Amino acid sequence: MLSILVPGGSGQLGQDLAALAADAATPSSSELNVRDTGQVVAAVTEWANRARAAGASPVVINAAAYTAVDAAETDEERAFAVNADGPRVLAAACSSRGVPLIHVSTDYVFAGDATSPYETGDLLGPLNAYGRTKAAGEDAVLGSGARSWIVRTSWVYGKTGSNFVKTMARLEREREELSVVDDQTGSPTWSRDLAAGLLELAGRVAAGEGPSQRVLHCTGGGSTTWCGFAKAIFAELGADPARVKPCTTAEFPRPAARPAFGVLSNASWREAGLTPLRDWSDALKAYFAS
Repeated sequence: MLSILVPGGSGQLGQDLAALAADAATPSSSELNVRDTGQVVAAVTEWANRARAAGASPVVINAAAYTAVDAAETDEERAFAVNADGPRVLAAACSSRGVPLIHVSTDYVFAGDATSPYETGDLLGPLNAYGRTKAAGEDAVLGSGARSWIVRTSWVYGKTGSNFVKTMARLEREREELSVVDDQTGSPTWSRDLAAGLLELAGRVAAGEGPSQRVLHCTGGGSTTWCGFAKAIFAELGADPARVKPCTTAEFPRPAARPAFGVLSNASWREAGLTPLRDWSDALKAYFAS
């Protein structure tokens, strides 16, 4: 039996974990502030004791994050508090209670100047405040002494909260045409598929069979550009994809620089014996069908 605690549980990934897991505690960030040491220690202790008393193995999957990429440029202190200090506090609590920790990270820790998918050991080089704070969070977890794993993912969308798919669906209703960046490439990942993968990893960890490699990549298969993704969304909506026009990053400036290439190699996931996620286009079809 597996029991998971998911800080940041009200988000799209947390809600999918709750839907798929047999036993999941998914407190929102307002219910469990990962920066509050006393609150975190108490929550982890109480939940782990309850799980063990019921014969279940406790595993924490940290989905709490500051994800407002552009806002982080002028609010890096707060982003650091959530994305770096929070994981440090959580990892320390897990270490002291003997609870494994799976921490979710991002492709934004890379510079985006690669020409082939990033491997887990490639040099980090975040371009923006969000990426810097997430990289710091990875360091905090890996250096904590906790039995821990980092899972990097990318371009996540789901039914809860705001995301690219929902934005495109809204704009399809509001505009006759729209321009979408076509020179940034990544791998769209349905949060439900990611949740299933994280639960598979958590089950292995709970059984004492966690991968020896502590950093893993888990994304939807294949890759596309934001423009290609938007066209696929329009097609699923029954709208004409030709209404989506390509533009360059330079034509659509944002406060935070984005990686031009954020494709992550899922080789580490396969080598760990974990089930690869389906191709991003198949996942998008399933998302709309559901």
